[in-house]
Amino acid sequence: MLILASTSPRRRELLAAAGIAFEVREPTADETRLAYESPIDYVLRVAREKAISITALPGDIVLGADTIVCLEGEVLGKPRNRDDARRMLRSLSGRSHWVYTGFCLVSDSRSISDSAATEVLINDLSNEEIEDYLESGEPLDKAGAYAIQGLASKFVREIRGCYHNVVGLPVSRIYRHLRAWSS
Repeated sequence: MLILASTSPRRRELLAAAGIAFEVREPTADETRLAYESPIDYVLRVAREKAISITALPGDIVLGADTIVCLEGEVLGKPRNRDDARRMLRSLSGRSHWVYTGFCLVSDSRSISDSAATEVLINDLSNEEIEDYLESGEPLDKAGAYAIQGLASKFVREIRGCYHNVVGLPVSRIYRHLRAWSS
């Protein structure tokens, strides 16, 4: 059985849409970025902490994942409030940034950690567009203050890499690991 160590509805939707059977359990992890961690090291550590926080039966595989938005080395997590979301959206406007997801698959006998990176280019956003988007409430619980699969889809000019990674889970990469795991 695959156990998803996440409360993210987007991760549940992605796995379900791919036809991958799973159960959900709420993980615990310290999501504070350590001073010396690169963005990729950070998401890999948090993903592993989430995965190993789950108690599983022998033969179960636990999937932990973490996704961040990174602009020129600055990690843009979930905004603290509306002003922080506004700041993030202004900083992303007209620029390219990276979305990193780290994931970890853990069982009683082995583990695999991997990550995916996707470059996203956002159109120039007017103050009115930013304020209208803030008014929707959508950016307030999303890394980088936007949801590519939601209302912000109209702001995305281009992506280079895995779209599902930006949503929160690089499904194809995870599926390849799961297939190799069972061979």
